[in-house]
Amino acid sequence: MKLPKIVFLSTVVTLVSCASAISYEWNSDRSPAAKADDSVKAFLGRWDLTLKARDREYPSWLELREEGGKLQAQMVGRWGNARPLPKVSITDGHLTFVSPKDEEAAQADMVFEGTLTGNQLSGTVNGPDGTTWTWTGRRAPSLERTGTLKWGKPIPLFNGKDLTGWRMSPADSTKVWKVENGALITPGNGPELIYDGKFEDFKVHVEFHCAENSNSGMYLRGRYEVQVETDSIEEPPSHHMGAVYGFLAPEPELPRKPGTWQTYDITLIGRRITVVQNGQTIIDNKEIPGITGGALDSHEERPGPIYLQGSEKGRVAYRSIVITPAEK
Repeated sequence: MKLPKIVFLSTVVTLVSCASAISYEWNSDRSPAAKADDSVKAFLGRWDLTLKARDREYPSWLELREEGGKLQAQMVGRWGNARPLPKVSITDGHLTFVSPKDEEAAQADMVFEGTLTGNQLSGTVNGPDGTTWTWTGRRAPSLERTGTLKWGKPIPLFNGKDLTGWRMSPADSTKVWKVENGALITPGNGPELIYDGKFEDFKVHVEFHCAENSNSGMYLRGRYEVQVETDSIEEPPSHHMGAVYGFLAPEPELPRKPGTWQTYDITLIGRRITVVQNGQTIIDNKEIPGITGGALDSHEERPGPIYLQGSEKGRVAYRSIVITPAEK
C-alpha cells in the first residue's frame, strides 16, 4: 500500500530527524569536535574506586577505554575477578556504567552515575542494601620505578609457633586460624589473616600446602592476590594456581600437586610482578592492571600488608614466610 505523498514526505522528515538525533547522541561520545573528544578522553584510563556504604567502604577498580570506536569498561567489584561491563556511556560529561545484579548478589543491577572534577570521579549508585551509596574514583597511579633497587635484610613474618604479628579479620569469627606442626592452617570459610606490618616493594618467599578441593591466596600490599588453589580447574587460567587473580595467568602453568608442599618466590616492584613457583618462573615481570577482588583498600600508591586468604573453602597450610623489603 502506497502512502499519500504528504504523509510520505512527513515520514521521511521524521526519520531524518530521528537519525540526526541518534547520531548526535552517539557523537556526544565520538564527535570529531575537539571539545567533545577531550571530554570523553578525560575519562579514559584506570581508576581506583571506593564505594561508601552506610556501614563500611568497599574498594573497587574501573578501566575505561575505546576499542574500534566504542567505549568499553572493565571492573573489579567488591569481590570476584576483573570483568567486562555490559553497559557504559559518557554523555555531556556524565558517566554511567552498570554492574549486573548476578555479579553483585543484589536484587537489581547496580547503576553507577558520576561526573569528573579535576582528577576525581564522584557519584552515586543504588546499593544492594536498598540505600543510595556514594562513590569516588582517583586515577590509578602508574607506580613506575626508576633506578636500581637495593634489598634490605630478610624478615621472617611467621615464627612457626603462634599468631604473633598477625590478626584475623573479622576478629569475632567463630572459625579461627591455627598453628599446627609449625604451619599456619586456614579455617575454611573463615576470617582473613593480615600481617601487622606494611611494605612497598619487596621479595617474598613462602611455602604452602594446598589440600584437594581447597582455595586460598596470598595478597601483596593487601591488594593483589596470587592464587593458591586446587578447586578452580574449570575456571579461566587467570584463576589457577600461581595466577594474579583475574588478571595474569601463569605461563607455563605447572602440573597440579595437591597435598604436597610447594614454594612461591614473588617479587613486586611498583605494579610489576614476577612469580616463581617451585623454582620455575610462571609470571615474568608483568604489570598488574589493578586491585583484585578481596583487596583491603584501593589506595594503590600506599604500602600495604601481606595477607592470607581464609574466607575460601578447604584446608591450606603456610610456613616459612620471609619478606625482603627494598631499601629507600
